[in-house]
Amino acid sequence: MRALVARRLDGPELIETPVPEPAAGQVRIKVAAAAVNPVDLAVSSGAAVEFGLTQARDQFGLGWDVAGTIDAAGPGADLTPGMAVVGLADLLGRSLKTHADYVILDAEAVAPAPNGVDPVAASTYPLNALTALQALNALDNPKNVLVTGAAGGVGGYAVELAKHRGLEVIATASKRDEELVRRLGADHFVDRADDLAAAVRRIAPAGVDGLVDAAIVGIGAQEAVRNRGHHAHLQAGPKPPHLRSIAVHQILIQANRDELTELTKLVEAGVISTRVADTYPLEDAATAYKRLTESVRGRVVLVP
Repeated sequence: MRALVARRLDGPELIETPVPEPAAGQVRIKVAAAAVNPVDLAVSSGAAVEFGLTQARDQFGLGWDVAGTIDAAGPGADLTPGMAVVGLADLLGRSLKTHADYVILDAEAVAPAPNGVDPVAASTYPLNALTALQALNALDNPKNVLVTGAAGGVGGYAVELAKHRGLEVIATASKRDEELVRRLGADHFVDRADDLAAAVRRIAPAGVDGLVDAAIVGIGAQEAVRNRGHHAHLQAGPKPPHLRSIAVHQILIQANRDELTELTKLVEAGVISTRVADTYPLEDAATAYKRLTESVRGRVVLVP
């Protein structure tokens, strides 16, 4: 099969490699589509190693999201060949991942695909929506929430999921993205060029209950949170301090079938959206990866 890997850490490299076999509790998925995410750029460029997110190795597999069909199942895997599924490869150090013709995943990292949604669109939500879901779950049932980077992948899903939960949503992004962010469900919009804390506190004078910091603003965004509020920090490495007894939750994504299934149902119901910026064949991955370095809304998707 063909697979995208990073060996020299100067971008994706397409190789030929044997089709892998699933072990106990694993399934093999024939890939129909796989989104490209910023973390793929970090791995393929060597930034993930440089910043200590994983150790150096001879070969990194690329790709986190996947939509496709189960091709084979190992002993004990409770998913059957022929099922249309979505999944998430959440380990940085695997030598082969979802940017390939086939991928092996733990069965618990795989869920049924949404009905009525094509694989390209279905491949765009597992990583970003699951990160947003796990961030919101950490905030201890807030009544209102600030979402930074609200036009991006994680931030957009945080807005949609927060509105679905009945929360008041204050969202910040570039002024040019205001229409998109309001369409996603934001009650209030703050231009990211403004003084964030001052603008948010004009809306919520005591500060917001919770913060989903998808843009990694850090302390500048935490100043908009009330005393003893909650801050979901979406980055590895050092966490912001717990100023004013604010609880800082470091959200590092973990694949989970129950939560993926929850998200799939929300996609089917139209509660959360799928956003495709463009598609590229696997052999044109270099162009797809470069596209992600530009200003793009939605996900670039590779199609084997």
